[in-house]
Amino acid sequence: MLVVFGSLNVDLVFQVEALPRPGETVLCPSYALAAGGKGANQAAAAAKAGAAVRMVGHLGDDDFGRLARAALVAARVDCAGITSSDKATGIAVIGVDRQAENQIMVASGANLDTHAGQIDDAELAEGVTVLCQNEIRPEATFVLLERAKARGARTILNLAPASAVPGAVLDALDVLVVNQIEAETAAGGHGDPADLARDLAARHGLTCVVTLGGRGALAIGPAGGHRVPSLAIEPVDTTGAGDAFAGVLAAALDRGRTLPDALREASVAAGLACTRVGAQTSQPDAAAIAARLAELADVTPFA
Repeated sequence: MLVVFGSLNVDLVFQVEALPRPGETVLCPSYALAAGGKGANQAAAAAKAGAAVRMVGHLGDDDFGRLARAALVAARVDCAGITSSDKATGIAVIGVDRQAENQIMVASGANLDTHAGQIDDAELAEGVTVLCQNEIRPEATFVLLERAKARGARTILNLAPASAVPGAVLDALDVLVVNQIEAETAAGGHGDPADLARDLAARHGLTCVVTLGGRGALAIGPAGGHRVPSLAIEPVDTTGAGDAFAGVLAAALDRGRTLPDALREASVAAGLACTRVGAQTSQPDAAAIAARLAELADVTPFA
């Protein structure tokens, strides 16, 4: 079982010629309304990839909240852990330009109510994977990860958006998923992604996965390192690609895949997520991922 503890939002997506500079207004013909939030995105991606997934978080009692819940139900995510809040559902405003780059602003809303007490100790047993992000109150996430580790669950943190993490929390992780900026934040310094991953793995006994966009990803842990390439695609919208990677990686590990196999599935999923607009709306299912795996070069080991 994969338990995802995190944020649920609704996304307003604007496709523009160029992203606005400070003080600039840009126009576009229309917008798209879709379910989002890093927690919900990763839960949906994992469920579509074949994992049994339970989502834990908060939604407002409003039309946006009902839209977000319906999207997860459609993805076959267990929504019993989603609680109603008197705050409005979280909203993200996303601009996407012609190069598929994006800018995102998030109003947290109901996500601010999410707390570690929503998950009982009995749900954090050996054989359970707990996946967290950094889009709710960090202290709630940190408390849950330390509890989960103490109870024997596998612990995964996608440190997005980037912020400092206490050493004790990093010590409680089995897997840390970061991009270059997030890796530097977690390590407390700048440097080559592989060097940052080695440092984090050595200091905290975890496996550090660094996503590198079109250059694929690398993973370094106690058992050594691996590189996985990216899928050759023409990107349309990179929104949600990182969430697709994290969700599918967690799903594969939860289903007993080896780390190299999990990395390949996650890389294909992230690539496919870039070929359509939106976060959850762009996510591939297990059949789509399997159909493109043969196009991806093998994972290569490195020291």
